[in-house]
Amino acid sequence: MMSKEIMSNLENLYSDNLSTASQWQLMTRKFTKHRLAVWSGSLIIALYTCALFCEFISPYSLDEQNIDYIYAPPQRLHWIGSDGIHFTPFVYGLKGIRHPTTLRKIYVEDTTKIFPLQFFSRGSAYYFLGIFKTNIHLFNVEHGGTLFLLGTDSLGRDLFTRILYGARISLTVGLIGVGLTFVFGLTIGVISGYFGGWIDNAIQRLIEILRSFPSIPLWMALSAALPSDWSPLKIYFGITVVLSFLGWTGLARVVRGKILSLREEDYATAAEVSGVSKKRIMTHHLLPGFTSHIVVSLTLALPGMILGETALSFLGLGLRSPITSWGVLLQEAQNVQAVAMQPWLLTPAVFVIIAVLAFNFVGDGLRDAADPYDR
Repeated sequence: MMSKEIMSNLENLYSDNLSTASQWQLMTRKFTKHRLAVWSGSLIIALYTCALFCEFISPYSLDEQNIDYIYAPPQRLHWIGSDGIHFTPFVYGLKGIRHPTTLRKIYVEDTTKIFPLQFFSRGSAYYFLGIFKTNIHLFNVEHGGTLFLLGTDSLGRDLFTRILYGARISLTVGLIGVGLTFVFGLTIGVISGYFGGWIDNAIQRLIEILRSFPSIPLWMALSAALPSDWSPLKIYFGITVVLSFLGWTGLARVVRGKILSLREEDYATAAEVSGVSKKRIMTHHLLPGFTSHIVVSLTLALPGMILGETALSFLGLGLRSPITSWGVLLQEAQNVQAVAMQPWLLTPAVFVIIAVLAFNFVGDGLRDAADPYDR
């Protein structure tokens, strides 16, 4: 009897909370129920954190070369050695030998040399967040050892380090591209939906023309048109503009549809009759009515931006060295023979897949949360 009363009180309290909760509180509660979206959101936060502090997390600097370890395979972390269990993980040293058949140089573990993992160790100097100079890294091994968690490339550079640095470029290209998409799509969509008439017709015909072009070939053409003598910074921003060139059209259509339905509402008509300016009606009365849908659209657009940059850079039409992105790193994987012998060169593709899937799962969670009353 007592348990029934407790359950009844909890249900009443729950219904009272729902009745007084705001739209954003209801959306947050609905989103937290989507476990996969929550875990994916945590993964995205972790990726951006690693990208922000990549100099500190990575054991080496971006262009630090180890010419004695060209195309060295990934080194495994061990806890148990020939001398027993170790309290800290360690790696064995690497030694190069000739393959008996192909005479190609390969690397094997030298079990006579043990290098324990050291945290907050000293290494290559860098500027932490561009503020002060330091040489403290999160982890590494003592001098004389190597730590190639994901192997090395054709110049002996640590691939794990370069993937962390590349995440900073690949993930921020998506953010800036979506930001430009947000500005263009929101502005043009609101103007098209609110004013209607010939303005709406002209904008919709322009959108239809742009959407009739295939995305990848158009991106390739625009990227190839960028001057070859541009600095890496100009190329970076040029690629973000190219990626957002077509992205705003979809958002503009969504915004237009929402504005067309909301501008006939009583509160919008009352504001117009009261003499409120058109700009204020659009920004203060109509836009807040579908902010959640805009957030969902932008979240789902991010994976496309990341994939677009990766594809263009992989084909040599996007970002170019010395800029390091996941697409630039995958250029070495264009050679089938190299991939067959050094499969770890495809590791950046794994990070691209993980990031894209995480953004898609978060987008699915936000899409469900955008309608919190739907069970």
